Amino acid sequence: MSGIRLQARDLSVGYGGRALIHGIELTLRRGEIMTLIGPNGAGKSTILKSVIRQLELVGGAVCLNGRDMARLTDREISRQLSVLMTAHVRPELMTCFDVAATGRYPYTGRLGILTREDREKVEQCLALVHAADLADQDFSCVSDGQRQRVLLARALCQEPEVLVLDEPTSFLDIRHKLELLAILKDMVRQRRLAVLMSLHELDLAQKISDWVVCVRGDEIARQGPTEEIFTSDYIMDLYGAARGSYNALFGSLELERAAGDPEVFVIGGGGAGIPVYRRLQRQGAPFAAGVLGENDVEFPVARALAAEVVSEKPFRSVGEEAFRRARAVMDRCKRVLCPLESFGPMNEKNRLLRELAREAGKLE
Repeated sequence: MSGIRLQARDLSVGYGGRALIHGIELTLRRGEIMTLIGPNGAGKSTILKSVIRQLELVGGAVCLNGRDMARLTDREISRQLSVLMTAHVRPELMTCFDVAATGRYPYTGRLGILTREDREKVEQCLALVHAADLADQDFSCVSDGQRQRVLLARALCQEPEVLVLDEPTSFLDIRHKLELLAILKDMVRQRRLAVLMSLHELDLAQKISDWVVCVRGDEIARQGPTEEIFTSDYIMDLYGAARGSYNALFGSLELERAAGDPEVFVIGGGGAGIPVYRRLQRQGAPFAAGVLGENDVEFPVARALAAEVVSEKPFRSVGEEAFRRARAVMDRCKRVLCPLESFGPMNEKNRLLRELAREAGKLE
């Protein structure tokens, strides 16, 4: 059991004794982030609530540090596992320090009186999540991002070995999403916490997770290392997405390409064409792109959004054949856009395409 902090064995979860998801097997290790992903309503929160005993298990068992949680007291569990769920916490007349301090309840007496050591621990945890300056502020008056940091401090005050979070980035803007996950990653590295959470943001899940669990229907559809799960085809299949595409290299979604034959030819490369591709897609203007090396950073985006892409093999100069194909496509288009400001030996043929477009009066 060395290194294993949390295990679910043949778990069945649901409501009112009726199983919605069967045969769940999870093994969470020290210093690891395990993330549940999947469509809305797939059961991610149900699994988490069952693991932390908010919901009664329909079948199977959950073990915490090798012991069946059903045989542990609430105090024993709370000294090893802490929880941050999505429900808004709205305590009245409590400072941020007071809210964080409630995380010390597994260690205080029945009256909840904090010792000097407890108060020092609260101050340390607020500092760890960059919320020390919020200590004296009314919890109900701070922003959602600040609240999440205070609640994370509360969870850390329990000195857990396992941290369970349900959609911790919900309701946060991009700055606070990144701050919260960066803090979380630091805690995993520094304290070797084991983290089990769910996320909707696929780009963030792909970048922060060590192990990914895919929830769909009445089962765990797949689980494994992040690099094995996040492939473009599988993510689209998991979510049943029929329109648009998922780019596993960038961890980003792309809307579907504009329908029709290309009306605009874009001479891009090195990422310069990506904003142009997306602008044309928003305008509903079908376009072609080229000549792009297949190892160019913008090639996957062009392939997702362009009606036609003229490409060259990786690490090669644009050759005569690719040049002729690009010229033929460009001749059929009404307009030509070239966001490139300079050309090197590898894409000299693209400079010639631009000159031909200028001579034809198509270059904008």
